[in-house]
Amino acid sequence: MRNTSKSWAIALEGLGGHPVEVETHVAAGLPRFVLIGLPDASLGEAGDRIRAALHSVGCPLPPERVTTNMSPASLRKHGAGFDLAIAASILAANGAIDAAGPARNAHIGELALTGAVRAVAGVLPSVLAARNAGFETVLVPAASRAEASLVTGIRIVPIASIHELALHYGADPEMLAVPAATAPTMITTAKQVAPPQTHGDLQDVLGQDDAIRALMVAAAGGHHLYLVGPPGVVT
Repeated sequence: MRNTSKSWAIALEGLGGHPVEVETHVAAGLPRFVLIGLPDASLGEAGDRIRAALHSVGCPLPPERVTTNMSPASLRKHGAGFDLAIAASILAANGAIDAAGPARNAHIGELALTGAVRAVAGVLPSVLAARNAGFETVLVPAASRAEASLVTGIRIVPIASIHELALHYGADPEMLAVPAATAPTMITTAKQVAPPQTHGDLQDVLGQDDAIRALMVAAAGGHHLYLVGPPGVVT
């Protein structure tokens, strides 16, 4: 297991952006996740989102003291767009992925508790800032691929989940938990299979012209209809 690793994120300031180095250090101590570097309230809640997302992929936070620092510390960071970079840094520090990849790439995206990567505001200026800062590759939410692709001169890697992030950086597929969305469904037994339903057709009804017309009018207008009585009798 590595003790320290890093990845990169982008902090927006107006229409411009600045690269932010996301460092994670794992050390012996009481299990705790600490995020420092002037995060705002939404970013300060990243710990709980990332904890659940990492658990969903089978790579939970180490049972030790995990400290993540966002540098430069004097620059205020806001929003949940740092989640993907923080998760990549933790996975590298935990030895689950190759640390070389996150250390040279920029990351943009918010994590859901299920491990899905959600789109965030400001993808276009963030990708532009990453290119201007010299990054060759940026990982973005899959839903923001079209927006990110408007910036030329930088490789765009769409990521839909933290599972895809781990695989992108060389994680062993056998060591990862199967995402809930792709988990095999339970085989239904014969007793659980509902018998096929057959639907009749109005052309099979002989007579009852008034009832047939009433059915057609109700269906065409989206009205309620209630037929009462034994066959051959319409009330």
